[in-house]
Amino acid sequence: MPTTIILYTYIFILGAVLGSFYNVVGMRIPLKQSIAYPGSACPVCNKKLTALELIPIFSYLFQNGKCKNCKTSISPLYPSIELVTAILFTISPMLVGWSKELILAWSLISLCMIVTVSDLKYMIIPDKVNLFFLVLFTVERVFIPADPWYDPVAGFLIGGLVPLVVILVSRGGMGGGDMKLLAVFGIVLGWKLVLLSFFLATLVGTIVGFLGMMTGSVKKGKPFPFGPFLVVGALLSYFFGNELIHLYLSYFFSYFY
Repeated sequence: MPTTIILYTYIFILGAVLGSFYNVVGMRIPLKQSIAYPGSACPVCNKKLTALELIPIFSYLFQNGKCKNCKTSISPLYPSIELVTAILFTISPMLVGWSKELILAWSLISLCMIVTVSDLKYMIIPDKVNLFFLVLFTVERVFIPADPWYDPVAGFLIGGLVPLVVILVSRGGMGGGDMKLLAVFGIVLGWKLVLLSFFLATLVGTIVGFLGMMTGSVKKGKPFPFGPFLVVGALLSYFFGNELIHLYLSYFFSYFY
């Protein structure tokens, strides 16, 4: 038991540290900036952050969510991504087991966190990010094959085709970045789960959009980032998709038969 606790604690810390890095990637890649140089600094006063100010999650809490130098409020997006990444990394072995599939799960989470940051901040899903993970997922699927083997190919094609149809029919109802992202998700999810992920993303997005319009935080006709909803749909489908499909089919057949 103690060994298990230490292992999961290590994974949690690793996830938090990587979440901090994914914040940097998501913030800088859309601006065509280096993710390595310069070091992290306050975007308002440009003071370089010290090691104590770079501790994931806890630095935000210790500083009361403000820059230590200029007292400007720090976006809660930073600790949120760190915490969510840490949690997802930690629960992944519980959901997929200690197998090669865990590598794919952590890679998927990584893409999801980077996309969430970039889309929420700039409403952009960078082609560089999609391309990098397209190559990474393809290589991983060679060594971690799906069953059947053609499922990633079908997932990639259908993942790109479905949003393309939406874009053409709605004349821009979705962005090209969303289309590419769903296609990349399809390599991991396969054709069934990528369809489910799109359905879940649309459902969640519709509910959030409706509630946003009710509260006034979302203006009718004004675009809002869809990437985070695709992320939610992809993660739910990856970890729980087969169970959700089985539950739906069981209910459907029991209702009609």
